[in-house]
This record gives sequence, structure tokens and C-alpha cells, in this order.
Amino acid sequence: MKKVFCIGICGLLSVTSLQAQIRYNQVGCYPDQEKVIVVEGVNPEGKVRVTTPKGKLLTPKVMREAVSPWSGKTRYLVDLGDLKAQGKYHVEMDGQACDLLVTKRPYQNIARASLRLFYLIRSGIAIEQGGVYNRPLGHPDTHVLIHPSAATEKRPAGTVISSPYGWYDAGDYNKYVVNSAFSIGLMFAAYEQQRDYFDRLTTDIPESGNKTPDFLDEMMFNLKWLLTMQDPDDGGVYHKLTTPNFEGFVLPTDCHQTRYVVAKSVTGTLDFAAVMADAARLFAPYQKDYPDFPAQAAEAAERAYLWAKEHPTAFYRQEQLKDPAVSTGTYGDGNARDEFFWAASALYRLTRKPEYLADARQYQPQRFSTPSWGNVSALGTFEWLTEKNMQAPEDELLLMTQLLTYCEDAVKDVETSCFQSPFGNNARNFGWGCLAEQCCCQALVLLYADQLMGTTKYRCYALQNADYLLGRNATGYCYVTGFGDKSPMHPHHRISDADAVEAPFPGMLVGGPNPGQQDKADGHLTYPSNYPDESYLDQTESYASNEIAINWNASLVAFLCWLDALK
Repeated sequence: MKKVFCIGICGLLSVTSLQAQIRYNQVGCYPDQEKVIVVEGVNPEGKVRVTTPKGKLLTPKVMREAVSPWSGKTRYLVDLGDLKAQGKYHVEMDGQACDLLVTKRPYQNIARASLRLFYLIRSGIAIEQGGVYNRPLGHPDTHVLIHPSAATEKRPAGTVISSPYGWYDAGDYNKYVVNSAFSIGLMFAAYEQQRDYFDRLTTDIPESGNKTPDFLDEMMFNLKWLLTMQDPDDGGVYHKLTTPNFEGFVLPTDCHQTRYVVAKSVTGTLDFAAVMADAARLFAPYQKDYPDFPAQAAEAAERAYLWAKEHPTAFYRQEQLKDPAVSTGTYGDGNARDEFFWAASALYRLTRKPEYLADARQYQPQRFSTPSWGNVSALGTFEWLTEKNMQAPEDELLLMTQLLTYCEDAVKDVETSCFQSPFGNNARNFGWGCLAEQCCCQALVLLYADQLMGTTKYRCYALQNADYLLGRNATGYCYVTGFGDKSPMHPHHRISDADAVEAPFPGMLVGGPNPGQQDKADGHLTYPSNYPDESYLDQTESYASNEIAINWNASLVAFLCWLDALK
């Protein structure tokens, strides 16, 4: 079936100046996608020249102007025309030049890199297939202590447990159940909609060549760790595996703090229950590589859910942790309704037990919200809308209505926006991790709606968010490391800072513009701008705008792999 894409920006390469006034997607575009660039500050009417691969000269026109509501800067949106032939198009304006790439697989390499990043951040094994990023074993986590906050009669404080594997969570070296489970759940949601694509995707990991798709092999590496975080006695799940304080910017082999598992939490336990229920279904065909795992995961999910029902107010309170105190990431959440909804939905989908249906209905959301670790209700909605036989059509209709209402609201300002995209038109779009939770996840939801309806209505808007993410934005950055002409070189990521390689790991999504600038409190950072969409700093110290995290990369995997599957 022919794919039709509405206005978006194609990829431009080899810009002569990183301070160029042209803003563009620096990676690539599909042949059937219309092409637009944004020029800032100078009216480019009659000044832009495009030379086609066959030497034909084009003079594109300005399609409209837009003024930033924050900076007052005028942006000019230039329609480059209907360029469908594959190849490079040379673009010039006032001495600036760049090459525009049109190809059938513009997102193939960046999508694969975004998933392969998870191999590079594995904990507890030596990285031996990472090329220049190879490193020796760090954090084996075979000698982890029970923190006093997690102590029970059978596992008193100081008990040694083994909790290996998993992914380093973000710029730090700790492992967090809430974020790990959410990250897998988000990628599972995309996998279920584009299963054939993911099953063919190869990422050159140690498990490549077995009977299981590389995507699921990578998820399993973290699922194995999650299973170790469940108390075998009562079914509750420890909130995180952590050092008391963040390590310095050193390699894993140079880290020497004691590592602990800390207090069980209702939110972490429910996220665990949900993702284990999903894993039990999705790994059922792959028991040759992972024998008995589906049954183990199903049992673990139900035991965790029972513990959560018995401890509905067991929220994580880091300030209460003593001997030692803990100051690492909290992933704290004082409302478990969305976690109950996701977990009950996933367990009902797996088991069809009526008690899970009743709970899912009890905790059903009032509106659709973009998925994030702090609000996982969207993952519960995806459970309902993906399954074709949940035996509750009235619930499915309500959830679908909520989803479509969200989509219509998301795209309503595109035609007056500065960068021709759903994302980035409200100051509230910007903040901690905005490029993931607001940009990638918004686009993922738009693709999801099209998939469920069997249409291409929202696909064009999702592509526009890719345009924004990859360079057509106020800073001119392609926000994924290793891609584009201007991408982050100094992310807040300990391994990339401490290793001997100049370039950071490729395929990492940074948090993005954050007008909160929480890291300025440290006293040595100066942001180039306070405007919401320009408040970004490519410095290692800028954890507020330039950190990386598994949940952010999970959104990138889900989004870009889906786009690549549209070929």
C-alpha cells in the first residue's frame, strides 16, 4: 500500500557552519515525504537554491512565517518541493551549504543504534562486541547487601544476595526497578505492533544467532536482573539496587562503594508485575533459549501483584532510609492508581482471571496521558487496545476515545508552529527528559492511533516530531549522539566521560531543553539561553539537559524503530 506523508523535513548533511540559520532534520527522509526547512532571522525568499542529483536547479518558496512566543524570533518555513527521487540534494543559501538525503530507509541506522545502546550499557558482564567501546567486567553484583529498609526475618540487614545483569539506568551506575520495568514495557508495546520488523532486527550482541530475536534477547538481559529483585519469601520487589551515593565520573571497574537493595515499594512491585506478565506471553515461543521462563515470569507477576494489594501504601520514601542514608535517584511516586491499572490489565490479558478485570476497571484512567515512568496508565491502555479479545468492548471503546482525543489535541497547533511539529509549541513541552516523554512518546502515540485505526492520518505528524528531534529545532542540534552534523559530544554519562574514546556511545538520546536548569545550583554552568526551547547545554555537568537514561532511549527505540518499519 502506498505510504503518504504530510509536511516534514528531510535530512541535511555537511553543513558548512554549525551556527547556520537553517534548521533541518540531519538524518534523512522518505521519498514520499514533503520537505521543509526552517530559516531563522533572515527572510530567505528567493535566496535558497536546491540542486537535484541530476543537476536541475530549484528555487523553493517560503510557505509561511512564525514568531517564537518566547524569544520573539521570526522563523521562515521553506517548502523544498516534492523531491521523491533518492539521492542527495545540494542546498545553498547566503554562502551556507548542505546536502539533503532522500532514501527509502532514512532511520535504519539510527534506529538500530538506539537499540544497540542497551548492549553497551549492560551491567555485570564484560563488553566485548562494542568495538572501541569494549570494557572489562564491572559491577558483577554477586555480593549485594540487604539494606535495613529492606530487612525481613528471613533476610535481615546485611544479608548478601546476588543480583547481577541489567542495564545501568542513566548517567549513573545504579539499577532501578521502576524505570527498568517501564522501559521494557514501552518497548514491548512497540514490539507488539511491529513484531515482524523487530524479529528481523539484528544488533550484534552475544546472543545473536540463537532462536530468539535480538530485541527480546536484550530485554531478557534486564528481565533476568528484575527477577533477582523479588523477595522469594513474600513476593514484594525491592525498589532499587544502589550505592549510598552516586559514584564519580570513573569507569565501572573503578567503583568501590558497597551496593544495596533497598525498601520494597508498591509502585516498583506493580511495574514488575506488569512487565513480567507481558514477558510471560511474549517469550512463550522462545523456550528453547529460555526454558521455563514464561511460567516463572507468570508466577512472579501474580505473587508481586498480591504483595502490592496487601501493601497499597508502601510508597518509596528515601528520606526514611538510614544506616546508610541513600542519596541516589528516587523514582518516587505517591500515587499507584496508574501502576495498578497497568499491572491488572497485563495480568488479565495473560490469565483472564476476573479479579484482574475488576481491578483494571476500578483504576481505569479518566483521560489518556503520554507514557512516562511516573504515569504508566498509557501502557495499560495499550494492553487493552492491542488485545483483540479482552471481552470488554465498552472499556476498549472508552480507552480508544481517550486516545483519539489526545491525538487531536496534540496536532492542533502544527500549522502555526515555528518548526512544523506537534511537539514544542507550549512552554510546558520543555523540561526534564522532554525529548523522550513529550516528543518521542507523543509521536509513538500518534503512530499507535494510526495502527489501531488502519489509517495514515497521524503518521505525518509523528514524522514531524522526528524532524524536530533530529535538528529542525531552536538549537539546531540533532539530539541523538553519533548522528547528524551537530549532535551532543559531552552527555552526562559516566562511561562516555571516563573512557578513552572522544565520541560518546552512539544512539543515546539526551534529555533536551530544560528551562528549570536544576544543575545551575552547582554554580559552574552557564546556559546559552533561558528560553524554554533553547535551554540546552552540551556539557557533561548538565544533568538537567544532557543526561541520558534507559527510559528515554526506550522511547527512542520504540519511535524510530516504528518509523523504520514503515518502509
